[in-house]
Amino acid sequence: MKKGCPYGTHRVIEPKGVLPQPADKIDNTMEIYDNEVLIDVQTLNVDSASFTQIEKQANGDIEEIKKIMKGLVAKQGKHKNPVTGSGGMLIGTVKEIGPALKGKTDLKVGDKIATLVSLSLTPLVIEEILEVRPDIDQVDIKGQAILFESGIYAVLPKDMPETLALSVLDVAGAPAQAAKLVKPGDTVVVIGGGGKSGMLCLYEAKKRAGVTGKIICVGGSPKSTERAKSLNLADVYFPADATNAVEMYNKIMEHTDGKLADLVINCVNIPNTEMASILSCRDGGTVYFFSMATSFTQAALGAEGVGKDVNMIIGNGYSKGHAAIALQLMRESPELRKLFEEMFC
Repeated sequence: MKKGCPYGTHRVIEPKGVLPQPADKIDNTMEIYDNEVLIDVQTLNVDSASFTQIEKQANGDIEEIKKIMKGLVAKQGKHKNPVTGSGGMLIGTVKEIGPALKGKTDLKVGDKIATLVSLSLTPLVIEEILEVRPDIDQVDIKGQAILFESGIYAVLPKDMPETLALSVLDVAGAPAQAAKLVKPGDTVVVIGGGGKSGMLCLYEAKKRAGVTGKIICVGGSPKSTERAKSLNLADVYFPADATNAVEMYNKIMEHTDGKLADLVINCVNIPNTEMASILSCRDGGTVYFFSMATSFTQAALGAEGVGKDVNMIIGNGYSKGHAAIALQLMRESPELRKLFEEMFC
């Protein structure tokens, strides 16, 4: 059996010398190296920004969505959206474990797992797309995937439906980062607060900021704003166009008595929302861009252009303990879990 690099560089076809995520093409042969895990895939949970773009490109046609997704994998050996650069994650059953992983992993053949690394770096074969569920960005397939030695995963919990766990784990980095960033008494703005990651961030932020804090939910529509409001996830709610930076700034100024936010969390799935996030934050505050639709060039140069001294954090989907934190939210809040089950199961 061939020996592999822990980071999967042995799978890179072009260009040579890069890691699997930025690579244009990787080897998706499903014969494992000595340090890989082979997975029979059940469901792909496509990144929200990526699925939104694909659905728009396909004009909402399900068969065209299937064609685009299969084409991406056939060309690249992985599901990486060339427009957004993002992928998603998957759930499946462990079929084979490389011998070099003995003693390094607690996985065993037959375990049902969710991979917590992006599809944009995961060797994948799609034999058939069985069902597309555009309302929750999930696609059931017949296929296989490879998890590298460095790849993180979560064994699916037995106390909740698989589709619910997948939906939550897909955005697990967001509430985990909120847990680290929010301090007691903080004013926190969550842009895209009525969406999946947004609601989890609101819940975690309200818990961490406490009674002296202030949580502001900015929804992408009146419907999503009301959804968050029905769960009492924030102190202030309003819908807004996050691409209109000045309008957003004026709204946040109004609701913070001109002080702006200590922390802004951007959870939207559309581009050109960088400046609304930056202008909503006070000097010395922090902007966390969880959205994969973010242009970090626009964010960096835009902040410079308006003279904003803010700390900007790239939306790393991984934070220590992020899977446990995200799943625990479903156990802590029956109301949040009920809504998520209605939306994603």
